[in-house]
Amino acid sequence: MSKIPVVYIAMSADLIHPGHINIMRLAREYANKINGKVVLGLLTDSAIASYKRLPYMNYEQRKIIVESMEFIDEVIPQNTLSYTENITKLKPRFVIHGDDWKEGPQKKERSNVIALLKELNCGELIEPKYTEGISSTELNQNARSLGITTNTRLSLLRRLIDAKKPLRILETHSAISALIAENTFITKEGIKIEFDGFWSSSLADSTIRGKPDIEAVELSTRLNTLNEIFEVTTKPLIYDADTGGKIEHFVFTVRSLERIGVSAVIIEDKIGLKKNSLLGNDVIQNQDSIEDFCLKIQAGKKAQITKDFMIIARIESLILDKGMDDALSRAFAYIEAGADGIMIHSRHKDANEIIEFLKLFRSKDKDTPIVVVPTSFYSIKANELAQYGVNIVVYANHMIRSSFIAMQNIAREILKNDRSEESEEKCMKIDEILNLIPGTI
Repeated sequence: MSKIPVVYIAMSADLIHPGHINIMRLAREYANKINGKVVLGLLTDSAIASYKRLPYMNYEQRKIIVESMEFIDEVIPQNTLSYTENITKLKPRFVIHGDDWKEGPQKKERSNVIALLKELNCGELIEPKYTEGISSTELNQNARSLGITTNTRLSLLRRLIDAKKPLRILETHSAISALIAENTFITKEGIKIEFDGFWSSSLADSTIRGKPDIEAVELSTRLNTLNEIFEVTTKPLIYDADTGGKIEHFVFTVRSLERIGVSAVIIEDKIGLKKNSLLGNDVIQNQDSIEDFCLKIQAGKKAQITKDFMIIARIESLILDKGMDDALSRAFAYIEAGADGIMIHSRHKDANEIIEFLKLFRSKDKDTPIVVVPTSFYSIKANELAQYGVNIVVYANHMIRSSFIAMQNIAREILKNDRSEESEEKCMKIDEILNLIPGTI
């Protein structure tokens, strides 16, 4: 790309600390020796989100900061964790990275860099000793332990949709279930995989109170639960608003949700007394007209204040056996009315119906976010759905369903044995509960 010799470094640069400065300063020293320039490959939001939490600042904000550093001559995007694209273009004389990547999730990428530099015969890898006593991960954890502002949480969902696919959203019906969802993760091939946010389910909110799933729990009660969740977590939340009620009422729902930091609301295109969609035509369910539902979407969009809040339209055509053409015509009409995303639902055991919709929809619309809730078609994996164009996968009721079975089994066992000894191994230890909840000890 350039005749000027290049020293290449790459980083996220979300929270700048002494370790970053040491790398930049060293890169500057090497560049001065060869009359070259320092090029910083700034990881994009999607590159960062592929292996850990979304950064506090977006790419453009981070770029402004690192461009102002006296050590840096040029900033370019690094679109993935792999250095291959930028090294191939730049053919740098030196690549500099702390020696901490000799072990851990970046060990494989280190080997790739060494092999690529040898293949291109262009430069060498310099690995200064890792700066002790400082860690971006620990800084992020400490910062998040302080909480998150309303506006920051609200904007997270849109940023995540732009940065990664698919998002995995888990139903949470209480602060403790949200804490579990917030902190649960696994590691696959060195990459951390976690839930990206929460789903506030009307079914779960009704069930936890022993009430039928017919919109019997009023908005103010559900908002109290959301506030309890928000007090102890940092991830975005999507709110299940059923039909959204009358247009005049939906306007106030939007304002209330947006005010407390909810990122999105999903409303379904049905009218009348709410019945669970998975019952299909076994019960009387009436679908709203396209015209009236579009008016509800438009009213909601006019009511919101920020550009970050999302109104997602849930289509019930496949649930009610109205056919694929009806589902697609509604999807495009709702988007035209201002919907920020589409949720398509099915009660079939396989995902064939959903996949057909996705293929037909994506052939005309590549960008509008799509949400699916695979409660019935549960055998398909989230990554498979993403390949067909799904942005968000919601596991909509699993926390409440699993807790019911666990509690019922323990209750029966205590009665059976007339004591709790046999049940102890199936219960979370008290000290583990105390450690789970911040501030208890």
